[in-house]
Amino acid sequence: MPGSEKSKQLLIDALKACGAVRFGDFTLASGKKSTYYIDIKKASTDPATLRIISMEATKVIAGMQADAVGGVVLGGVPLATAVSLESGLPLLLIRKSDKSYGTGGRFVGELRIGSKVLLLEDVTTSGGSVKDAIEAVRTQGGEVDSVVTVVDRESGAADNLASIGVKLIPLVRASDLV
Repeated sequence: MPGSEKSKQLLIDALKACGAVRFGDFTLASGKKSTYYIDIKKASTDPATLRIISMEATKVIAGMQADAVGGVVLGGVPLATAVSLESGLPLLLIRKSDKSYGTGGRFVGELRIGSKVLLLEDVTTSGGSVKDAIEAVRTQGGEVDSVVTVVDRESGAADNLASIGVKLIPLVRASDLV
């Protein structure tokens, strides 16, 4: 069952067991200081934890209308790839900027005008990184109305994304982990 306490607890336990939750003094991508760090890259390189994440995310998105799952390079790539494999939805990868060589562009995968893209994010704090990806997808004619994040740090991302018409759906919240 999506969002059940049992499946949520399974994910929490897996994140802790693989060492994704660390304590100390950290500076986050947002520039904020924190006494804990959620290292989802540690989780996404652990096959058992990545499998749990992909199963939970796929349960959450079942029934949502989406033409593709997207992930922002780098943290979102393994997550979106795993969810693509689990759900059968096509994969769209979003670079932080246009690539100037090869075939160029900002996207890997097919983005058509009107495509509904569901974005996967590792950890959200303010939502700034994913907001930039949403803008890139929308600029190319795609639609984004939901972002699934593995962990929401509960530091304004939900409100920040809501201000541009996007719903943040956390698999777990930082308060569940620390």
